[in-house]
Amino acid sequence: MILFFYLAFGCTLCSAFALVLSTVSGERSRTGKRIREVTASSFYVPPAAALKKRAAAVFQRAVRSLRTRIGLADDERLRQRFLGVGPSGSGKIEIYFAVRMLGPLLAILVGSFIPSNSFFWITAMAGAAYLVPDFCLERAIKARRERIRRSIPDAVDLLVICVDAGLGLDQAMLRVGQELSISHPEINQEFLQINREQRAGKPRMEAWQSMADRTKVPDIAAFTNMLVQTEKFGTPIARALSTFADGLRQKRRLRAEEMAAKTTVKMIFPLVLFIFPSMFIVLLAPAVLSIASGLTGLSH
Repeated sequence: MILFFYLAFGCTLCSAFALVLSTVSGERSRTGKRIREVTASSFYVPPAAALKKRAAAVFQRAVRSLRTRIGLADDERLRQRFLGVGPSGSGKIEIYFAVRMLGPLLAILVGSFIPSNSFFWITAMAGAAYLVPDFCLERAIKARRERIRRSIPDAVDLLVICVDAGLGLDQAMLRVGQELSISHPEINQEFLQINREQRAGKPRMEAWQSMADRTKVPDIAAFTNMLVQTEKFGTPIARALSTFADGLRQKRRLRAEEMAAKTTVKMIFPLVLFIFPSMFIVLLAPAVLSIASGLTGLSH
């Protein structure tokens, strides 16, 4: 009896330790994030997070004042590009300008220590340091668009379920964004942004169109056009969403079949470069060695 008691106590202790470890050390774990969202208080801000936020604010003010003195004004096109990174992308403009200003200077400093052909290395490294932030920004925008494109079918299916259950479209968007906040945080950010704009007084159709302009994803544009036409002509939203979800599933199936058809062409290069030479060596090497030994015997 005592043995069973100790076993139960040990299992409970191990489970508690695993729960604490997943909560503390699993910063990037979805399970740990969900546990912290459920158990943590919404009014408590960790001191490290508050210090980091203050340091980021001081850094942004310093870079903004430096840009103003140099004469680098805000570019509306660049601001629109940063909106493609997410709602918090506007706060990263200062980091972008700081890297573009300090990166070439650091590259020039590092290139000056290279003894041979210093001018070439200074020029090449400074140009690369100036272009790298723009390249990283473009990759971040494309990656976010791809994640949004992949999340659209799940979001529309959940919207159909919520609307059929009796929720309005705005409440359904909030509920779907809440459910997809961990698996698809980008679509949650967009739905929350639509809700904020509507609460600020922006018309519903303009808020939807703003989402399409921010993301520049074809599926989002089609989704927005469908919602706008439904709002204008009074079509039942549940039926329109179901039809749109069927179209998305068909499009996803066709895209998968297209990718599967491309694999035949893509497999040619590894076959020619890696597999065929190995097969030729295995199959033809013994014959070549036999012919070479025979020719050697005839010459003697």
